[in-house]
Amino acid sequence: MAAEFKALLGDVLVGQSGDVSVESLAENDLIGLYFSAHWCPPCRGFTPELADCYKKVKESGKKLEIVFISSDRDEESFKEYFGSMPWTALGFDKRDVKEQLAAKYEIRGIPTLVLLDNAGNTVTMDGRGAVASDPNGGALPWKN
Repeated sequence: MAAEFKALLGDVLVGQSGDVSVESLAENDLIGLYFSAHWCPPCRGFTPELADCYKKVKESGKKLEIVFISSDRDEESFKEYFGSMPWTALGFDKRDVKEQLAAKYEIRGIPTLVLLDNAGNTVTMDGRGAVASDPNGGALPWKN
């Protein structure tokens, strides 16, 4: 189902150690689109919680990937904030894709975590609530 993710995100994501193929997202059972920004205090509060949950889920052997969709105002802020995250990101230069995603998922505020299955179908629009209620990821994939 890689075609759905390529249509959403393009060909390549930014990883902590280099480029990551968007096609690799389909290898996961759950994909999170994390709309967030460095300048947003609630985002800076939620990001460490999400990172802890992400690490626990990965350690348990479950297949989860998150894509940071930045609302930062400049690339330097994006790089600094993304540096604290253990997952992938949509490149900061892809502002048009970010806007399309925000419109598609009707993002009204940040932080927002949209969870998709590996076919690109929406599992929940309230990933933030799912993480808050299950910080160890035991109930993953958090279907509504």
